[in-house]
Order: sequence, then C-alpha cells, then structure tokens
Amino acid sequence: MTDTHYDVDFHFDNSYAKQLEDFYVPFIGDVAPAPKLIKLNNSLVNKLGLDFSNLTSKEVAAILTGGAELKGALPLAQVYAGHQFGGFSPRLGDGRALLLGEVIDLNGMRHDIHLKGSGRTVYSRGGDGKAALAPVLREYILGEAMHALNIPTTRALAAVLTGETVYRDSVLPGAVLARTASSHIRVGTFQYFAAQGDHKKVKQLADYTIERHFLSIKSSDKPYLEFLRTVCDRQALLLAKWMQVGFVHGVMNTDNMTISGETIDYGPCAFIDYYDASAVFSSIDHQGRYAFGNQMHMAQWNLARLAETLLPLIDEEPDEAVKLATEVIQAFSETYQKYWLKGMCNKIGLSDVKENDLDLVQQLLNLMQAEKVDFTLLFRHLSDAVVGEVSVLRALFSKSLDFDEWIFLWQQRATTERLKPVQRVELMNSVNPVYIPRNHLVEAALQAAEQDSNYEPFEKLMLVLEKPFEKREGLEVYTKAAPKEFGPYKTFCGT
Repeated sequence: MTDTHYDVDFHFDNSYAKQLEDFYVPFIGDVAPAPKLIKLNNSLVNKLGLDFSNLTSKEVAAILTGGAELKGALPLAQVYAGHQFGGFSPRLGDGRALLLGEVIDLNGMRHDIHLKGSGRTVYSRGGDGKAALAPVLREYILGEAMHALNIPTTRALAAVLTGETVYRDSVLPGAVLARTASSHIRVGTFQYFAAQGDHKKVKQLADYTIERHFLSIKSSDKPYLEFLRTVCDRQALLLAKWMQVGFVHGVMNTDNMTISGETIDYGPCAFIDYYDASAVFSSIDHQGRYAFGNQMHMAQWNLARLAETLLPLIDEEPDEAVKLATEVIQAFSETYQKYWLKGMCNKIGLSDVKENDLDLVQQLLNLMQAEKVDFTLLFRHLSDAVVGEVSVLRALFSKSLDFDEWIFLWQQRATTERLKPVQRVELMNSVNPVYIPRNHLVEAALQAAEQDSNYEPFEKLMLVLEKPFEKREGLEVYTKAAPKEFGPYKTFCGT
C-alpha cells in the first residue's frame, strides 16, 4: 500500500463491506510501478459524479489500479462459489480483482467500482492476480458496445497500463480494468454459503440483495420466492437481448451470472457473423455447453442452482419449497420466449406478436443458418425491403427463391398492422444495429495495442460502437463480416 493520499473524494457508501462482513476479505491492490491511463470513460465519470479535475492523468491511473489510499474506501475481495462447465467449485472468489467501493450516481443509483488485474488475493488459487492488456481492452470494447446496444451490462470506467509485464503464453504488458455494475452479487455468492449449510448467511445475503435491488418485493407474502421470480425475469430479458444481437457469452458459469441481471465478465465472448445456433468460440468449451443456441437453457440451469440455495427460505416445508421453486424455474423458458419473440418481431418490423409469428421468425433463421447469412446485415437491410429495395437482401442468399417466398409471407403479415412504412423502418432501425464489435476488428485493435502500442484502431472502434444504430458515411469497413482468411475464430478467458 502507498502512503500517497490523492485529492479526490469518491463519496463512498460501502454497504456491502459494512453489512456483509463474512462475505469478503479486506484487500489492497498492488501499487503499479508506472501507471498510465489508456482510456477514461468521461461520460461515465460524469454520470457517477466523480471529480478528477485536480488530478493528473498519472494520478487517476494510480488510483484505478487499486494500490492507492482513498478517503472512505473499504476495498475488498468478494468470496463466492460456482459451477464451472457443470462442475462445482465450493470456493472461488475475486482472485484478480477487488471491489474498491460503492458510489451513488447523480440519479441516486448505487454502483460498484470494481478493478480487475489489481493483484493476488487469498482467492487467487496460484494465479498472479494480474491482467494483460488485450483482455482488458476486450472487456472495455465489449462492455461499452453492449451498453450502446441497450443491453444490461457492467461498464468500463477506465483501462490502465500498470508498467509491469505479465506472463501467459508470452510476455505481455500488464493492465487493470476499472468497471462499474449495480452490484457484483452472483449466483455463486449464494452458492458459497449454501454449500456450507449456512442458511442464516444465505438469508442475510438474500435480505441485503432484496434491499439493494428489489425493494418493492420486500413486503411480499413470500419475498424469497418473489426474489427468485424477479431474478429469473431479469435473466430472461437479458438472454433474449443477447440472442437478438447475436452475442455469445462463452463462459456462463454460475459465478458469471449476476443477480442484478447485468452481463458480466467478457472473457471468451464474441458476436456471430453468420447465423449459427451451434456457434462456439471459446477455446475451452469443447462440448459446446455454452453455444449460442444453448444460452437460454444454460441460464435456466444456473437459475435452478440459485433456487436450490433459497429452498429453506421459500417455505419451511421442504416439499412445498421444491414445488414452488420448480414452478418458477419451469416458467423461465416461457418468459424468455415472450421477451425473445417480441424483440424478434420488432427486428422484422412488427409492433405486436400474433399467432404464427414464431413460425415466421424461425423460418427466416432456418434460411439464414442453411446459407450462412450474416446475422447483423440481414436484419439491418430488411428495412430496405419495406420500401421495395430487396436486391441487397437477395444477394445475401444463394437460393433467393426460398427467401422470396419468406418475403412474401412477411409482407402479408405486415399488412395486418397499421404502421406506415416510415414507422416500420424507424422501428426496425432502432433495434437492428449497423455496427457491432466484429470479431476481426476487435482482434485487430487488440493486436495493434498489445504489439505496437498503437491505440488508434481501438479508439476508432470505440467511436463507431458508441452509436450502433446510426449509419454514418465512411464507416463501411465496420459493417462487413470477417474476411475468409480470418479463419475459424477462437477466444480465450485471457485476464
């Protein structure tokens, strides 16, 4: 720990540290030998009400690597368990991260400020507790892209070089990611104490989480059952949004599922180019457990593990608790389907969901999968067909007659609604992005930064992704799928 005191007050309000003393260990991050700010998310800084005006760039970097002494901070490493690819690990925790503290933003909302790559903790399990530059920038890119796509997510506050090197398959520049979330409470946090049979601690955590996130259900007749139902609803909406933009998380372990319903831990994640329900990018997902089309089922499986931890709280009678929890978990797929189909109907310009719409959407996806049609391009250009321009769409298919048949059915369905063409186009273009984090562009930006200290591709990509639904001239290269020579894409956990 450094003796340096910085002229900044985050106005920390650390409820987790004060109310859940057995759920973490106090932890001070390592002092970075030569901290350097790569990227500061100024709009997020302003939203949080932070004032860095009296600090130099180097001082901001030093603060956000975790080794600085800050007024009101109670930094800590959280403990949790987790099912990882189906296997249960009873003790995981923040092995390369720390919760710096909680702040209340200008709208009265609470946010964690969390650092990744800040050094070894008691939960590091032999790791060095550090992060390399490329995974830090990947999470910065993906998290901010998801935010711009209106998908609940942790957000990047800053990316900082530490001046150290880290050793993976090669020697790499070390870095820290500062991120925010409404909390970092995970399914695995509940599993940690449930695995020990400590139901009092599970209740304590549930009460805290309800107070923090779901205050309206506190007076419910069965608050813990309603808690489970609310978490399931948030996850159903989140998963539907992932699927609607072609996002593959890649490592949906229970320790990577937040109770708040935010996307967390952008490790081996990717966006699909062409539509493929079986798409897997993670280098360690050999069985396709977390494939694109499996994500709803894996979310439901994870939520069943959460339900197991809550059974003693849901009802004193074990059989009744199981019955009630099972009903909630079984309803998840229907809830997901409702959110997903509503979003998919909007993507094809339908404002309401009607009978046979599921078949219409599925027919389109089947055509796309059979011909490996680009997911993002198809839906964005579909709005052109509303005004009679279908040539670009047809060019995406080798068997255009099959697609023409679908177009005819789609146009017939559209006549059952009162939307004018201009309104239909507006609806579609508000949910179908022009720009996503194309995998080859992300990799090019990371490679330039890591190998050449060239951050221009990263900065340009960030500017493009800030406004994903707004088509802009001169950015055509950001709309194209990966070139053939990019080859099969593999991702890694990285940090």
